[in-house]
Amino acid sequence: MKVELSKPFVDQECLDAMVRAASSGKHILQDECKSFEAEFAAYVGTKHAVLTNSGTSAIFLVLKALGVNQGDEVLVPSFTAFPTIEPIFHVGAIPVFCEVGDDYTVDVFDLEKRVTEKTKAILPVHLYGYPANIGRILEVGSRYGIPVVEDACQAHGSEFDGRKVGSFGIAGCFSFYPSKNMTVFGDGGILTTNDDQLAERIKMLRNHGRKARYDHEMVGYNLRFNEAQAAVGRVQLRHLNEFNAARRQHAETYQILLSDSPLVLPGEDSTQRRHVYHLFVVRIENPEDKPTETRDRLKEFLKEKGIGTEIHYPIPGHLQSGTKAEFERLGLPVQSLPKTERYCNGILSLPMHPQLKPDEIRYVADNVRLFFDKL
Repeated sequence: MKVELSKPFVDQECLDAMVRAASSGKHILQDECKSFEAEFAAYVGTKHAVLTNSGTSAIFLVLKALGVNQGDEVLVPSFTAFPTIEPIFHVGAIPVFCEVGDDYTVDVFDLEKRVTEKTKAILPVHLYGYPANIGRILEVGSRYGIPVVEDACQAHGSEFDGRKVGSFGIAGCFSFYPSKNMTVFGDGGILTTNDDQLAERIKMLRNHGRKARYDHEMVGYNLRFNEAQAAVGRVQLRHLNEFNAARRQHAETYQILLSDSPLVLPGEDSTQRRHVYHLFVVRIENPEDKPTETRDRLKEFLKEKGIGTEIHYPIPGHLQSGTKAEFERLGLPVQSLPKTERYCNGILSLPMHPQLKPDEIRYVADNVRLFFDKL
């Protein structure tokens, strides 16, 4: 049996929508894009949504529009995808890396300890589809007058206290990369905000700084979105709750089938936080089990059984070569984050997507247990 790690949802409705938009004669930031923005804002519960070409660009545009600049600091967890961190460097700022808690989201106590007068933004990540403790993060931001920008690139539909992530901070940033909970048949991104001025500034920045046709109020960028992909996104958004319900059901099945394994399993829903399981990440924690060696052997064993897995992410942000090169250029020391580093050494993502079948999940779980039985 072959079990894919991830699989984007494609049906005839998506294909028909793409062809219809491509045949309309309108291609960039027209009717489909405007409708998608309005529908996504309504879904998240914000006044505005602004499409762009990737989740990375969404973060960049928000930081740029907020005026985060050379020498400023942005608080961010190191336990995240590197594209969370790149926009901080792109605006000339310095990422100040924070530890994470047992749920893989930023440790708020550690975050607050790292606030300085140079801190100009807080960038929490709702990693793997699980919401960070955004209530307490907002308290920190309010206490020091620092805007909070949510990286919700892996958390479409995730909720905290009954509200969608992406509706709490000054802005929320989402990605439509093909493996995400909803996609657009390629790269894409969107940001959400209730701030009228911020939304308008970002709309200009993404489109060459243009205020009106051939009237460029500022030097901007070409970070626009297209009609064909927006049409697909509108179809996917209508199915998002259905997709997330399937992911939660799959996660519940994994939890039951792997409950007697030595793996640390993901946190489940609580009354406050609602998981959407972009990824189902397990961890080998016991030092006696040699986490990295055992994890890598398990990955190879599952590959031989036709099961797709991945490590999200093997190298934390503060130890990435790109980060170390930038820090060396700036004369800054590389940080030490023991908990983050330990977690990276033992994590593994098992197959997770809405189209998984019960027998596929059982096949994955059976082979995970078989591996540990043979140890």
